[in-house]
Amino acid sequence: MKVLIINGSPRRSGNTAIAVEEAARVLQEEGIETETVTIGSKPVRGCIACNRCAELGRCVFDDAVNELAEKLEAADGLLVASPVYYASANATLIACLDRLFYSTHFDKTMKVGACIAVARRGGCSATFDELNKYFTISGMPVVSSQYWNSVHGAAPGEAKLDAEGLQTMRTLAHNMAFLVKSIALGKAQYGLPDKEEHLFTNFIR
Repeated sequence: MKVLIINGSPRRSGNTAIAVEEAARVLQEEGIETETVTIGSKPVRGCIACNRCAELGRCVFDDAVNELAEKLEAADGLLVASPVYYASANATLIACLDRLFYSTHFDKTMKVGACIAVARRGGCSATFDELNKYFTISGMPVVSSQYWNSVHGAAPGEAKLDAEGLQTMRTLAHNMAFLVKSIALGKAQYGLPDKEEHLFTNFIR
């Protein structure tokens, strides 16, 4: 079993990385393989709604997004972490996730999703809500913890002093490992939930 971790921070050793490493360590202790990809400093452009992915089976822009697509398809869970910029996840991460979720057509049902927000002070809950929407539109169970999944720190390394935040990361990882294992057992015995054909509607008469 494997969890793909996407770190949206441009700082490889920053406070977001500290939060990610705390969660990844516990996942590995629980027997879950992890792979962390840091994309915050990569040139990832936004989606242009060209819909070429429907023809190609991948995004028309051949960059880190297509590399992540293969990793996500093979993974049992996805953990996404972001620093908070203006009460939001950073732009590179959002561009990446928009294209990753839109251009991939494999079934994400019951892949486990979790997110982490890291800030100096405010905006964590808004970022947490923003990131969870990618999971809930895709049939992915969202992992909870003992508090909203946030860690605080301003200066580099300061997140190590947030004892409650790091405990929240450990609890998140334990819960994620449990859910990944439980879903694997459930799929083996019961399979995936039945699905109806998707009905697309809009608000125009």
